[in-house]
Amino acid sequence: MDFSVKKLASDAGVFFSRAVQFTEEKLGQAEKTELDAHFESLLARADCTKNWTEKIYRQTEVLLQPNPSARIEEFLYEKLDRKVPYRATNGEILGQYMLEAAKEFGSGTPYGSTLIQVGDCQRRLGGAEREFLQTSAISFLTPLRNFLEGDWRTITKERRLLENLRLDLDACKARLKKAKAAEAKATAVPDFQETRPRNYVLSASASALWTEEVEKAEQELRVAQTEFDRQAEVTRLLLEGISSTHVNHLRCLHEFVEAQATYYSQCHHFMQELQKELRRRYPNSFVVNPRSVRCPSFDPSSAVPINSLSPEVEALQIEEVQPPPSGTRRAKVLYDYDAADTSELSLLADELITVYTVPGMDSDWLIGERGNQKGKVPVTYLELLS
Repeated sequence: MDFSVKKLASDAGVFFSRAVQFTEEKLGQAEKTELDAHFESLLARADCTKNWTEKIYRQTEVLLQPNPSARIEEFLYEKLDRKVPYRATNGEILGQYMLEAAKEFGSGTPYGSTLIQVGDCQRRLGGAEREFLQTSAISFLTPLRNFLEGDWRTITKERRLLENLRLDLDACKARLKKAKAAEAKATAVPDFQETRPRNYVLSASASALWTEEVEKAEQELRVAQTEFDRQAEVTRLLLEGISSTHVNHLRCLHEFVEAQATYYSQCHHFMQELQKELRRRYPNSFVVNPRSVRCPSFDPSSAVPINSLSPEVEALQIEEVQPPPSGTRRAKVLYDYDAADTSELSLLADELITVYTVPGMDSDWLIGERGNQKGKVPVTYLELLS
């Protein structure tokens, strides 16, 4: 118990000494040991790394899981070291609803069969999203969190210790300075005008005491300087390790980009397959128009099924079609179109082609020419130019 009381008293004294030194520095009444410029630059770089890593980490969390309640739930499960329960993605839920709706409407109806196709695609998109979320969490979020909760906490702890040792060092410098000033005053030539020799004896005794105090202060300063230098070196090594952190985060960033590119590539592939299938089944009624503001008005009720074309047009060979003497126009392609068969012409967004119509051809289609290539093209994918 006696040891604990002594230690408590000692710690309280150290804390008080640091508080006094810190307050005097803020008031400009005490000197402060400045760190070298390189060390200061390392500190600034470390703070910058921590701040931006934290912002990137938080925003990536929002990107991967926009629902704040779900993020809080995942955080709690992680802190409790429990497995996060299975949670279906929005795409998987939407796909499931569509498949259930198809059963109600009848899978043999056009709407029901289309719901099955689109629902299956949505489930595949949801599965791709789940894989992307898992990959990103492992390859990108986890390393950032490990830095914030591991390396940065260690750096912060060592920096705090370094600051305390700096306060101790400056307090020792201040005590030594005061002791030397008192010693100089005590060793000054005594006033011999006073006839009592007792004053001279007291003056000599005080000088000896202050000399002893100076030696003690110098010893404490040497110890404080040694501890400060040792801690400064430890902190410097940790701060220089930020460069390795940047290299590690760079690798993780590449992996995150790869995961994101793979995810969007899968989504694009799934949607292209769905578009092709729907165009094959409903070539005139299914049109995906990402630029609806530029698309000519289209009345679905006026769409004519492909099997309603006249036998003459069905039997028409595209190679035999010749442009009329007059009536050809230039057209700008609004968005990509993949030909469903050899009679159609594939299109690329923003390209210019020549179009015209032939007698007996469905009004939703035109003949398009691009160089020596020729084929049917849907009107709704074009912007006719004057």
